[in-house]
Amino acid sequence: MDDETNPASANRDSRLTRRGFATVTMATGVALAGQALAAEVVETDVTITTADGACDAAFFHPAGKGKWPSVVIFTDILGLRPAFRDMGKRMAAEGYAVVVPNPFYRTRKAPVITGPFEFSNPTDRAKLGELTAPLTPEAKARDTAAYVAWLDEQPQVNTRKKIGTQGYCMGGLYTFLGAINHPDRVGAAGSFHGGGLVTDKPDSVHLQVGRAKAGFLVAIAENDDAKQPDAKDKLKAAFAAARTKAVVEVYPAQHGWCVKDGAVYHPAEAERAWAALLSLYAQSLG
Repeated sequence: MDDETNPASANRDSRLTRRGFATVTMATGVALAGQALAAEVVETDVTITTADGACDAAFFHPAGKGKWPSVVIFTDILGLRPAFRDMGKRMAAEGYAVVVPNPFYRTRKAPVITGPFEFSNPTDRAKLGELTAPLTPEAKARDTAAYVAWLDEQPQVNTRKKIGTQGYCMGGLYTFLGAINHPDRVGAAGSFHGGGLVTDKPDSVHLQVGRAKAGFLVAIAENDDAKQPDAKDKLKAAFAAARTKAVVEVYPAQHGWCVKDGAVYHPAEAERAWAALLSLYAQSLG
């Protein structure tokens, strides 16, 4: 969990290739069959004005007139792409207004990676440096603030309800930033195989959870836990000290298991994590 933006560490298998995607699709077809959308969903490509430019994003909400609690989905290192659009659609069908921003808008519009990609390939991996270089802690905080403010301006959003945030890999850190920096708006933060949550720096986000007023769900991959075994204990201690409602759990799955276009996607554990997130939202976004 200390490795926020490098899914290519030696003990991970986070490949995204045409062959890997096809394999995952075939393997999960049965698991996803029958998961019909509970409601018709409207999908729109939008632009969010931030302090640093124009962020392209996808916005989803149930069809028809109404206002719904809102959610920000923060992507992993490969950015906004069909897998995350599907995730946004699915969450909207649950009765939420959902935005999925492109975190790398400073560099290029989504999709930021096209064609086969191998984390084990140095040439492919080098592409990630260009994308992540502008994402300083300050930039992440500014972006998170922009997403929260943008949602509150949308007519489909019920601003009387708290905002939910969920993030994957590098996106996990953003969920903490949202809850910490916007305690009056963010009511839930779900981090899935998130990185950078526990560091030895004085500004580590786990040391700041006392500023949040959100419920937390921290779902940790077993190989991330093996790499940083004390992270879960430090998180639990920080939440306990802050008297913050939180679930910190190590899942029997590999880093990246929640994202369906990855080679380590684990359908059963991904569904269990999704159910835990929906439960958190139901409890925390009133």
